[in-house]
Amino acid sequence: MSKTTAEIRCAFLDFFAAKGHQKVSSSSLVPANDPTLLFTNAGMNQFKDVFLGSEARSYNKATSSQRCVRAGGKHNDLENVGYTARHHTFFEMLGNFSFGDYFKTQAIQYAWDFLTEELKLSKDKLLVTIYHDDDEAFDIWSNQIGLSEDKIIRISTSDNFWSMGDTGPCGPCSEIFYDHGEHIWGGPPGSPEEDGDRFIEIWNLVFMQFNRQSDGTMQPLPKPSIDTGMGLERITAILQNVHSNYEIDIFQNLIEATANIVGTDDRQDKSLRVIADHIRSCSFLICDGIIPSNEGRGYVLRRIIRRAVRHGNKLGASGVFFYRLVSALETQMGEAYPELTANRELIEKVLKTEEEQFSRTLERGMSILNNALSELTSDVVPGELVFKLYDTYGFPADLTNDVAREKNLSIDEEGFQAAMAAQRKRAQQASQFDTDYNELLKSNCASEFTGYDKLTNQAKIVELFANGQVVNQLSDAEEGIVVLDKSPFYAESGGQAGDTGVLKTANGNFIVRDTVKLGNAIAHKGTAHSDFKLGDLVQAEFDVERREAIKLNHSATHLMHAALKQILGEHVNQKGSLVSDERFRFDFSHFEAVTNTQLQSVEKLVNQQIRANHVLDTKLMNLDEAKAAGAMALFGEKYTEDVRVVSMGEFSMELCGGTHVNRTGDIGFFKIVSEGGIAAGVRRIEAVTGEQALDAVQSQTQQISQIAGLLKTDPQSLTARIKTYLMAIK
Repeated sequence: MSKTTAEIRCAFLDFFAAKGHQKVSSSSLVPANDPTLLFTNAGMNQFKDVFLGSEARSYNKATSSQRCVRAGGKHNDLENVGYTARHHTFFEMLGNFSFGDYFKTQAIQYAWDFLTEELKLSKDKLLVTIYHDDDEAFDIWSNQIGLSEDKIIRISTSDNFWSMGDTGPCGPCSEIFYDHGEHIWGGPPGSPEEDGDRFIEIWNLVFMQFNRQSDGTMQPLPKPSIDTGMGLERITAILQNVHSNYEIDIFQNLIEATANIVGTDDRQDKSLRVIADHIRSCSFLICDGIIPSNEGRGYVLRRIIRRAVRHGNKLGASGVFFYRLVSALETQMGEAYPELTANRELIEKVLKTEEEQFSRTLERGMSILNNALSELTSDVVPGELVFKLYDTYGFPADLTNDVAREKNLSIDEEGFQAAMAAQRKRAQQASQFDTDYNELLKSNCASEFTGYDKLTNQAKIVELFANGQVVNQLSDAEEGIVVLDKSPFYAESGGQAGDTGVLKTANGNFIVRDTVKLGNAIAHKGTAHSDFKLGDLVQAEFDVERREAIKLNHSATHLMHAALKQILGEHVNQKGSLVSDERFRFDFSHFEAVTNTQLQSVEKLVNQQIRANHVLDTKLMNLDEAKAAGAMALFGEKYTEDVRVVSMGEFSMELCGGTHVNRTGDIGFFKIVSEGGIAAGVRRIEAVTGEQALDAVQSQTQQISQIAGLLKTDPQSLTARIKTYLMAIK
């Protein structure tokens, strides 16, 4: 009996764990602190900084099964999903990685042993490609593995040479292919028929051995590394003796569940494939904190949901149906990914709400499209029509393309893109955007943060910036940025505002207006009042009173986050925050307005925890241990292997690098001042603590007293007096 998808995943991870590799959990589909990626699309994404040398781990070999999405941005397979054998919006990438430990020989041997000994694949069915001048890899495959020369194909294109960018780590690849047999059309890689389906790439071994310079020269890396990736769905199809990924167990079970829900007997309908694929990407995107919206990642999620709904509509689904597949997905993947089970209620609610909203516009959009198509005089759908459907009715272009393809039509892609470009230009003219300092400045230094337990320290200036350039000196009255080797100033991060204060020398001061991060450096932004030179020693002193006020608000966000989960449900997750000395705002996932009663319950619960006067317990823990202990982590945040866990009694436990009070009682008092929606499925609460909270209550009390005075009554009788007044004027 062939192995299941789950068994193959486990076999891969266990094989490499037995070879000394650390099993590493899949990272989020939202890349942490990586603006170059829309979604995580490869197993190496979470190890990028390790390969670059800017992050250290306790292990030098790792293995993982990484959740990946390719449905937007540079890597977009959405339009092909359901129409080909191997395109998916969501897939799992099996990988093994070496960070300066083993290199080509062992990487090739491991891959060969896993495929031929562990999985028992026929050696006759396998062939490989190498980069055309990689004689070392050829020698390993030929002399150590024993492949005949006709099974080792030299490829001179970039397909067999990987790079992280125009500069930086790069190296040749060796890809392993499986021959599905002569009965399927296609030729080996490098041949005119290589696009056929007979020879399928199953594993890519990247030999990261060079550092490409800006002038194009290749310098050998001091610690050559290995990055590999094998598609779980592809290898499962081979082992289960089927040709299409959609024929493997996990998809067949999802297709069966879909067919039963929508009520169709045709199990070969491509729409069933589309829906089975899309429930995986949608569910995991929501798991990782993405909510449908009209921009960015949220819009990609919305497009995928709407595409699934349209295909369900095409199959004759009655009423909302898509959310009902979450249960079937949990059965298939919940054991490997327990977050599916933990977030099932949230996923179902998001999908149901989005489908209900789209169903109201789907019928109208389809009617307009079908009428327009019936009047076409050519086989090309005008780009202006595609844009109108998208812009006016929220009908994504790939949906229009789906409908057109079913009718053997194409769309005017150039005309659509021109209309989109015109819209973007209008939007740009209507808005002004500030350039993020961090996009312009890059620091080559690292700073030690001492501010958890120190109010001041002496430090050395290791870097200076003025007018966006690195300089050796700041002159009197000149604005700039000072980077120190160590600093007690907290750099803006995790929503907490950066510290202000002063850097002192014997000759003058540098007034710090803000503190930010430049990579691993703590950057103090402000104005020099004297000359400041590279290498100068300074006394760094932050504004203690302001920091104390920030600490009250920051600790209160943790208490409120936990309270919201208790009052509204476990689906609540932080979507953003801003913590200043005056107040804080907290954005969170929720799909309806929070009632006054619920807000009062949150306020009451938080103030109860403040009065309980819990001692704040701060521990450094291993990331996996912290998560296992129940510590909340924020979506999209990148955490190191060892993390700082902040606990407040048994009520709140979060991963957080910010500064906090010593006891919850230090917060004094907590008051919500506003609540409202800021995006689809995202709410915002603004609140104050300590003296600011007292001021807010006193201000409200004063206003109530003034209103009562105007109505000639006392505050306790105000409601009755207003009701009487309103009745009188009707």
